[in-house]
Amino acid sequence: MRATIPFEDRPAGSGDVMWRYSENPVIGRYHIPTSNSIFNSAVVPFEDGFAGVFRCDNKAVQMNIFAGFSKDGISWEINHDPIEMVAGNTGMIESAYKYDPRVTFIEDRYWVTWCNGYHGPTIGIAYTFDFKTFYQCENAFLPFNRNGVLFPEKINGKYAMLSRPSDNGHTPFGDIWISYSPDMKYWGEHRCVMKVTPFEQSAWQCTKIGAGSVPIRTEEGWLEFYHGVINTCNGFRYSMGAVLLDLEDPSKVLYRTQPYLLAPAEIYELAGDVPNVVFPCAALSDGERIAVYYGAADTVVGMAFGYQQEIIDFIKANSI
Repeated sequence: MRATIPFEDRPAGSGDVMWRYSENPVIGRYHIPTSNSIFNSAVVPFEDGFAGVFRCDNKAVQMNIFAGFSKDGISWEINHDPIEMVAGNTGMIESAYKYDPRVTFIEDRYWVTWCNGYHGPTIGIAYTFDFKTFYQCENAFLPFNRNGVLFPEKINGKYAMLSRPSDNGHTPFGDIWISYSPDMKYWGEHRCVMKVTPFEQSAWQCTKIGAGSVPIRTEEGWLEFYHGVINTCNGFRYSMGAVLLDLEDPSKVLYRTQPYLLAPAEIYELAGDVPNVVFPCAALSDGERIAVYYGAADTVVGMAFGYQQEIIDFIKANSI
């Protein structure tokens, strides 16, 4: 029996389309003994509860990913040791670092993507059946790339992944692309999905954008939560928006939010190792309600909630 997704009703008097969990953050920076911070992490339903892959930077600020489990999606037991990969469809499983994972179930297994250090950041891929043994596969792309997010089903018989080609540093640019693979090893048919907006049109997403959660299939399109960035006089500011992509051809944007859905406002989003960050990495849906997990200030994990149809209606009514 699948567990009920975590959810909290909209606060009294609020008119927001999405709202924060009143007990945020759900995972603190010192949740395991070695961690300096835990953020930008992915969650999926698993057995009678939930499993996750978590970015845990240690006190040397080495970036790695750890598995964790929860009955309710809120209280988490995260392994104290990082995931140790074994060879999947390749013998080359080198990683200088791993961060910002996403997880999705496709057909018979759970696929994990992350930013993998191999002569610079690229998209690492692995699969698991039980969140205990993880099989690392070929990197999807050449460096430099980030924010690799797989669709939860094949598109026209092929695996599909959103990504954000970038550079080797704190990228001051970036658009969302889609790529396809027949076998989760060789990738091609790269297409641009959406670009940053003009400053005058929607400034919160005018510097760079990147895919966030695994897309959710709805009758009106693939619902994708993404992050957008503005470069302010105080540095980058990350916020969350959403887009509807065509079901048959996800390179086509149907509707995209002009206003953000969630932006840094609470102290745990404004203050931390990297201030002013809301960074979505996972979304759970039961068809009516949605729970989004997001990294806050590159330090902790927060949750936000909303009603699926309300979010879709908001996107369509406030589209660029």
